[in-house]
Amino acid sequence: MSAGNEIFGRLASGEAVERITIAGGGLTAHVLTWGAVIQDLRLEGHDAPLVLGFEDLASYLDHSPYFGATPGRCANRIAGGRFSIDGTAYQLECNERGVTHLHGGSDGTGRQNWRIAAQGADFVTLTVTDPAGRAGYPGNCAVACTYRLSGGGTLSVAYEATTDAPTPANLCQHSYFILDGGADAFGHEIRLAAEHYLPVDENLIPTGEVRPVAGTPFDLRDWTPLRRQTEEGGIAFDHNFCLSAARQEKRPVAEVRSPLSGVSLSVSTTEPGVQLYTGAYVDSPVPGLGGRHYGPFAGFCLETQVWPDAVNHGNFPDAVLRPGKALRQETDYVFRKA
Repeated sequence: MSAGNEIFGRLASGEAVERITIAGGGLTAHVLTWGAVIQDLRLEGHDAPLVLGFEDLASYLDHSPYFGATPGRCANRIAGGRFSIDGTAYQLECNERGVTHLHGGSDGTGRQNWRIAAQGADFVTLTVTDPAGRAGYPGNCAVACTYRLSGGGTLSVAYEATTDAPTPANLCQHSYFILDGGADAFGHEIRLAAEHYLPVDENLIPTGEVRPVAGTPFDLRDWTPLRRQTEEGGIAFDHNFCLSAARQEKRPVAEVRSPLSGVSLSVSTTEPGVQLYTGAYVDSPVPGLGGRHYGPFAGFCLETQVWPDAVNHGNFPDAVLRPGKALRQETDYVFRKA
């Protein structure tokens, strides 16, 4: 264990889960080796946590809806857990109500204990190998995650992955953000630079249509209160917003602000999509950070990633990683206080 790190808890095997503290640019983050979880995140001049999290490992193991985790090897949903690559059909574990594959399965990267590969005062790099056959995936997939507090209130997230067989690969940072320490995020306002979104079926699987946001509750191109989603005609968001047809150079895509606290979050990413999830199904039976109860809409996620179920839609961005290629995803979460 490196100097300054601490043991956060132990798995049933006895293996230690470490908590790493990094600081820089006005931010302090606590990161767990388990799931590459961002357990706590604080901004100088703002007392409350910026993310939802737990104070102990048992709560993560038993009750976490991916709080702060890095789900994979393929984040989001795959319809029926089925797909084909190069004419070979695969069946993955259906870990969501027995009908869909979600976030890499019940023991995906968001529920594995990663290894510390490198760390400094303001960064940490964690690595994990997702083995061939786990949850039905083809090939061994090696994943690296680097969290860096790069200045000016910026949390930089970089994911890299390689494989020895063609496989779906798609990672994301699954923090639930809250910018004012309140019981819910209804007082927050959001602006999201997407002209299209993906309609979904009853299992939250994309229908295949790429629909314009104009004239719908999904039009978030101008500042919109999150409270609107619970009003008549509103949507409890758990949808992909389409940013581009492929991975690009990092560019700004979303902003959220809390008029109550004066704290804002801006998001820049390389990714072609962002899943806005506003936590409608959160209802934690155990207390969170500072003893807070996490109920529905207690925080919101901006999961930058390839579009969900992309492996089954030829008109979606490519989510297949092949041997000899390297996946690299980058996202910056920038926090400021007015």
